Amino acid sequence: MAGEPTYGERVAYGPNDVCYRHPGAHSFTLCQRCGRTICADCQVVSAVGVLCPECMKQVQPSGAKRAKRTARVTGRRIAALDTPVTYAIMALCVVVYVAQMLTHYFGDDQVTRALWYAPLYSLPMQFEPWRMLTSVFTHSTGFIFHILFNMYALWLFGRNLEQMLGKARFTALYLLTGLGGSLGVMLWAYADPQALLVPTVGASGAIFGVLGATLVAYRAARINVTSLLVLVAINFGIGLIPGANVSWQAHLGGLIVGASVMWVLLQMRQRAPKKRALMLGGVAGVLVLLSFAFFIVSPL
Repeated sequence: MAGEPTYGERVAYGPNDVCYRHPGAHSFTLCQRCGRTICADCQVVSAVGVLCPECMKQVQPSGAKRAKRTARVTGRRIAALDTPVTYAIMALCVVVYVAQMLTHYFGDDQVTRALWYAPLYSLPMQFEPWRMLTSVFTHSTGFIFHILFNMYALWLFGRNLEQMLGKARFTALYLLTGLGGSLGVMLWAYADPQALLVPTVGASGAIFGVLGATLVAYRAARINVTSLLVLVAINFGIGLIPGANVSWQAHLGGLIVGASVMWVLLQMRQRAPKKRALMLGGVAGVLVLLSFAFFIVSPL
């Protein structure tokens, strides 16, 4: 016993007290998961203790799993907001705008060209109907106040409308008013065939739809709508100024559809949810049928 160490003395390293990854490095530290010896360079501190690099990789989620987890957390945070649809639309518009600006910077405007709408895309030989909705999430890359004004108006009025209608009905109303704005642009080609080649971008049609729906809802609730009516009239009038480069047709289409959808919802508020859904589906069906108008009567 005389040759054994006493309390306070350092025990000599044994033949197995070496790092499994660096045989020349002595250590007494063991991985808390697999039990292998690891040196100071290989030690990874975790919530369960010190782990070796291999075990740390096994306990960490993969990149795909981390991405899914992040998406779930983000989705829960958005869903926890009072008006998640409004904020989601605003976020989507901003993301699309950034993509537009990037391609605009490199000179090809590829994103804008892929998403904008012109009545030409409603002709049978060029039929791309999805553009009637994708254009609602694009904005002018040459005028930053275009997206700023639209997003401010959506934030100002969209949240109130979403709280009033609920997420599902507000989503339906916004998409239908966006489609209505594109229909206004499309149907104008009957009066001016040259408009077939004029592309439009922006959420203005859907924003006017939100304003129209708000006007109808406030009027039904006997709220004074004079100031809101003046705001709508001024903004609509700006689009009529020669050279303003604003699509008043989209504004008018969105305004009419937004007011009509809200009127239908108010008329059906005492009915069962299924009947309200069917009525909304009927309105959507009418708008979709109108989008095929060029197949029946050509504007050319």
